[in-house]
Amino acid sequence: MKSKILLFFLLFLSITIQSQTSRLDSLKGLLEKSKNDPEKVRLYNEISNELKYSDPNEMLVFGTKALALAQNTSNTIAEGNAYLNIGTAYIILGSYEKALDHFVWAKAIFEGIKLNETKNSEVDQGIARTYGSMGIVFSEQSNYAKALEYYLKSAAIYEALGDENQSSKIYNNIGVAYKSQSLDAKALEYFKKSLALQEKLKNPNIGITQTNIATIYFKQKELDNAFTFYTDAKKSIDENPNPRALGEWYNNIGAYYDSRNYKDLAVENWEKAIVSFESIDDKFGLADTYLYLAQFYLDQGQETRALVMANKALELSEEIHVLEQQATSEKLLSAIYAKSGKSALALDHYKVYTAIKDSLLKENDIRKSVEAAMNYEFEKKELIQKEENNKRELLLKEEAKSSKMKLIFGALIALLLVGIGFLIYNRNHLKKTLTLQKELAEYEQKALHLQMNPHFVFNCLGSISSFIVQNGTDSAIKYLSKFSKLMRLTLEYSKESLIPIDKEIESLQNYLELEQLRFNDKFNFKISKSSDIEDDVALPPLLIQPFIENAIIHGVIPKKDQGSITIDFSLEGESLICVILDDGIGINTSKLNKENSVLAHKSMALDIIRKRLEMITASTSKIATIAIEELTDASKVTGTKVTLRLPLRYVNE
Repeated sequence: MKSKILLFFLLFLSITIQSQTSRLDSLKGLLEKSKNDPEKVRLYNEISNELKYSDPNEMLVFGTKALALAQNTSNTIAEGNAYLNIGTAYIILGSYEKALDHFVWAKAIFEGIKLNETKNSEVDQGIARTYGSMGIVFSEQSNYAKALEYYLKSAAIYEALGDENQSSKIYNNIGVAYKSQSLDAKALEYFKKSLALQEKLKNPNIGITQTNIATIYFKQKELDNAFTFYTDAKKSIDENPNPRALGEWYNNIGAYYDSRNYKDLAVENWEKAIVSFESIDDKFGLADTYLYLAQFYLDQGQETRALVMANKALELSEEIHVLEQQATSEKLLSAIYAKSGKSALALDHYKVYTAIKDSLLKENDIRKSVEAAMNYEFEKKELIQKEENNKRELLLKEEAKSSKMKLIFGALIALLLVGIGFLIYNRNHLKKTLTLQKELAEYEQKALHLQMNPHFVFNCLGSISSFIVQNGTDSAIKYLSKFSKLMRLTLEYSKESLIPIDKEIESLQNYLELEQLRFNDKFNFKISKSSDIEDDVALPPLLIQPFIENAIIHGVIPKKDQGSITIDFSLEGESLICVILDDGIGINTSKLNKENSVLAHKSMALDIIRKRLEMITASTSKIATIAIEELTDASKVTGTKVTLRLPLRYVNE
């Protein structure tokens, strides 16, 4: 039984919907009459934004129309707003990864415009809205630390713009994030900041903020303060009807009266909560209310009534698939039967409670792993966007410098001989072009490296999922421990273009141990390094791992008997040589198996590696090659050999 503290962004108020219908009709009427593209894209975005209160699917449709038209007409601000509307629709629909993708794109667009237009309130509004929307996604994923980071950025911009309405919403959401981390003092500070602005603006949501404040005071045992805010909240909700907020208020005030030993008032308010939640068919709220009543009647020694309420709560929680409420219901039923002397039934329900609790713990562990992977992917996407912004800024600067040079040379041509002026200009321009080409090649190499990281992470997460299904909890925990160590190494060097060879060997050792564990020692391996290789020799990260993965999955695993993989690092002139050798089924047989498999998919790893080698060659002017060959002995396939030849490079380069 937990009272809900709500994010303002997700409130669907009946009063708002009623006023919104007439505004929607007006906007759609204007759209039918509109004949110019800038006006149409503006109306598409406004209609999409209005639909967030009632129809997220229709919101997605209009947001997509706005995006297409904005891109066709090169309207960048409208494009950023369209990405925001589409991302918002995906939040409401529960597709958080898609939502984050669109917010990252919106962020890149608005921040790119901000580089050239330092004073533009519309762009500042877009950036603030983007940060706030990202905060909501992270809050919904229970990643409150990340949510706070973006909420606070958003609040700072809204404060600078003097937008008190949006500031009040952000303050409330910041309070929710702090409350969810049990930082009640900070939560109370921001709820009160939100309340002050709402009172000034006569905001219809003021009752929800007052209930949030009262709930914190109640938790802190400041009962008089809690009652004051509960009383104010009831007046506000009566002035701006909202059945869901009213039901939550009745639940909270019922708990308050119960703590003050006003039992009749507690029951009376919980019964009113039932009426309020039933009016909007809010099964979650109803289940919470029945749990309050079940616990109350159990404490009063009225086991029969407690049993009825607990069974109602269980039935509702099973219908809406809320495991937390199911666990609480089963625990209460066990306690009721135990108090009634029915030990067998009490034990049965306690066993179900224990099973649900274990399921919740496992679900929470898996959720945390998935959230970590999603956060990692989000940060990578942000980094890629940052690299693209840097590249765009570099090109703009070079264009500006080039224009300036043309003006200078134009003046020189007037003073000097035409031929000498042209030669000087041509020489300088060629030099800058070559420099730019080199820098662009380096950026492309970094971008291709960043493509490898998600490919590697997706494969590892797939391995973990498979292992959990095959081997059970204990082995899965051991596997996850090794995976976390490997991820730490990967994250440590993911931003580096070169890493020491010993660190690469350590990562490969970890990866091979994970795969050995996954496939029950179906293969053995050996990694060797020539003594001629110095400790500061370096190579690009995640370049070798995909070939080892192929050797395992498509080489030694399909064999009937145990396989073997060897990795050898050596020097040859000014080149670092890496040879990956397996005694598997060979390339041709592996290709045939993949063609015949219904699960066959196209791997991007080899194409990405070839592009990375091309970038290495372009940036170092030294050869970087790959050779893959099938090994045979007397017409019999004995395995596969992959040879990577890389330029000899060092850590400090």
